[in-house]
Amino acid sequence: MLSFGRRRKAGGDQRRLLDTPGGPLPAGYTPGEPVPGTVAVYFADDPRKLYQLQQWLPVFELLDELHPVVIVTRNQATYAELARLTGLRRVLAPAFPDLVGLFEASEVKVCLYVNNSVHNFHALTQRRMLHVHVNHGESDKVCMVSNQVKAYDRVFVAGEAAVRRHRAALIEFDETKLVRVGRPQLDLRPEPLLAPSERPTILYAPTWEGENASNNYTSVDVFGPAIVAAALSVPGARVVYKPHPRVVISPLPAMAEAHRAIVRMLERQPGHEVLVGGDILGVFPAVDLMVTDVSSVGLDFLYLRGDAPVLIADRHDDRARLHANAPISRCADVIDSATLAALPGTLADRLAHDVHHAARQAARATYFGDLAPGESTTRFLAAVDDAVATRDRSLGALESDPTTSEGVTA
Repeated sequence: MLSFGRRRKAGGDQRRLLDTPGGPLPAGYTPGEPVPGTVAVYFADDPRKLYQLQQWLPVFELLDELHPVVIVTRNQATYAELARLTGLRRVLAPAFPDLVGLFEASEVKVCLYVNNSVHNFHALTQRRMLHVHVNHGESDKVCMVSNQVKAYDRVFVAGEAAVRRHRAALIEFDETKLVRVGRPQLDLRPEPLLAPSERPTILYAPTWEGENASNNYTSVDVFGPAIVAAALSVPGARVVYKPHPRVVISPLPAMAEAHRAIVRMLERQPGHEVLVGGDILGVFPAVDLMVTDVSSVGLDFLYLRGDAPVLIADRHDDRARLHANAPISRCADVIDSATLAALPGTLADRLAHDVHHAARQAARATYFGDLAPGESTTRFLAAVDDAVATRDRSLGALESDPTTSEGVTA
């Protein structure tokens, strides 16, 4: 039988003091004792990035009915906040020895990762789990494909566009790791955040500035106030501003000022809305047209509201690069320095004449395949189930091989 290492004493591994002297103690479990769960969801970051995990929680709650789930955190504030967001089992293993001891004492078979945090490599040291990257959205941002995916046993992606993205960006990557599962988050309908209206509703939903220049796709600081002013000029329109959560807390002066300017513009005129919290999927049903950036929001809207026009902003003023890297932009009007002045008329015209409708349907199939509502969740659950079964078969083969048994039980 496989040994998962010596059980730790109740007081925990004292070597943790070398890693985080004076840091928080483990919580949600007793060090040295097994933590129930077949599937671990590993999330090491602070609450600023919780939006990456939060969108998956309803799906993981469904998965929990098939394979018990435990969320493994490393940040004390994140651990505390999760108590408000989900009823799933959660634990805090702040130091690296805590994490090692937790996995050695437990029977976790598959570990899921929702981002590319550098801290993921702490969990990837574990050799007796299958490691699966699921990411936190489907978008054409450069950050969606990282050489880090080579470290995972499997990478769940939405569809053909993601496969092409990996093929174009990576050297010596094994494409057989890619598993198409659609977008299971989009099968779940959150409570509406926006009341229906007889007025045409224009949603401006920009992304944030990214963690580096190459991953900066936001329009807020370059076009944001002008986009909102153009939307406000459309006769009878209701304008809704729903920025990425990190736009609201951006420390960059230009971002912060543009965000405040947009809020002031909308608050000065009754009948318009600023939504800084809540699930953006709850906004989509009441929207007639959306303006966004290269981000997962645009693709989610494409999947759920293929009947409504999308406009894509390009802060880089590079139409050729945009069309090459973001196929959705080929079936949308593009907002850049050359087209900004004409935006009021473009918005009004697209509300009346949706000239890109047929092209959007083709793009939707490229990104998500032909999955109907509900089928992504079914495919995701089956893919995790297959990962669990594969892990058990592979580990059984190792245990039965006398040339590897010493390494397995050590």
